[in-house]
Amino acid sequence: MLNPARVKELRATLRGRVVEPEDTDYHVARRVYNAMIDRYPSVIVQCRDVADVMRCVDFAREQSLLLAVRGGGHNGGGLGTCDQGLVIDLRNLKGIRVDPQARTVRVEGGCTWGEVDHATHAFGLAVPCGIISTTGVGGLTLGGGLGHLTRKYGLTIDSLLEADVVLADGTLVTANAEQHPDLYWALRGGGGNFGVVTSFLFRAHPVKMVTAGPTFWPLERAADVLRWYRDFIVSAPPDLNGFFAFLTVPSGPPFPEALHGKKVCGVVWCYTGDDAANVFAPVAAFGPPLLHGVHELPFPALQGVFDGLYPPGEQWYWRADFVNELSDAAIAEHVKFGAAMPTPKSTMHLYPIDGAAHRMKPGDTAFSYRDANWGAVFAGVSPDAADVPAITAWSKAYSDALHPYSAGGAYVNMMMDDEGDDRVRASYRDNYARLAAVKKRYDPDNLFRVNQNIRPH
Repeated sequence: MLNPARVKELRATLRGRVVEPEDTDYHVARRVYNAMIDRYPSVIVQCRDVADVMRCVDFAREQSLLLAVRGGGHNGGGLGTCDQGLVIDLRNLKGIRVDPQARTVRVEGGCTWGEVDHATHAFGLAVPCGIISTTGVGGLTLGGGLGHLTRKYGLTIDSLLEADVVLADGTLVTANAEQHPDLYWALRGGGGNFGVVTSFLFRAHPVKMVTAGPTFWPLERAADVLRWYRDFIVSAPPDLNGFFAFLTVPSGPPFPEALHGKKVCGVVWCYTGDDAANVFAPVAAFGPPLLHGVHELPFPALQGVFDGLYPPGEQWYWRADFVNELSDAAIAEHVKFGAAMPTPKSTMHLYPIDGAAHRMKPGDTAFSYRDANWGAVFAGVSPDAADVPAITAWSKAYSDALHPYSAGGAYVNMMMDDEGDDRVRASYRDNYARLAAVKKRYDPDNLFRVNQNIRPH
């Protein structure tokens, strides 16, 4: 049990608030995005600044407490919280500063991507990020960062210039190409294994308006669509990104009433270039589609499209894999499981990882799968806890059926916390040994282990 006197001493040294189980807002403070994750930390510290973070790391180490770090709280596996430990909650670290001349943006560790998009969009800039604006900057970045701009500008980590990190010994360092280059390498895909990142410096890119939206086809055409998509997207100009999905059309605007509740297959597009009519001509011609909802809109609006559909507090169980090729045999399995989505919010996405993401070699960053063409995620989702057995069984069965056709490892941001050491090793391949050596240097006692853990050796 945590000594109350020690907690009182901790509270006296902090600017931020300490939340304990007896506090009236404890159950709100302990929540994360995925409602399937129901953890009870002994103490939550809502840090106000870097000094608070440093003190919390020292406290966890001195008291031998399990330590978790919460940024946006969006991680599907619930790796921003823990039972009977200390949670460093970064949500109050919200500073963002854009330098439009240098085309950089400095972002504190508690920000979400929607907040970053708001700040950068004013200058006609964007940082490659995910597809939901409520996602935390820290978690998505440290795992790699797949999203709408991957084919044009690479992964999020490919735009990461430096990071300020509180290490396991409580000290603060800056990691970049010149300072602590081994740590800088490891942070770009190695997850939260090496410390608490309190700020990120990103290169920003010219993105203002995009031509984007979904194209839906009937579910019975899924095999044809997947065969067309696998050839089309890898040869498309890098300005065009499009992730394939199985989904159920939401029952509301802007979708036509005739499609409400209908299971479909489709691609969600994002085009950053000019002459959109010519680029999308082959898409419209492959059909006829049920819906071709592509139009011009601000990039932050695209990033926020899924926010209302997938709010915090729903049940999630997901599995993931990297994919090099979509064989006909794999497509047959996709068609089978896509037709069997157990709830209206369950889905499967195939995110492209080619284009600019392929410019880096597998060993250039901790994120190893530079030779993959897609990242697949099999996500069972429901607002109803009674659906947990069904969404879990479907996600696991879907993943198991497609894994023989995969590249072997998975995107660590889309792994659950029960997949084991072998799965983590497979997801880093030849980079694992180097990551373990960096871990030994910066966190030899594995203080930061509430993550897809890399053990020090």
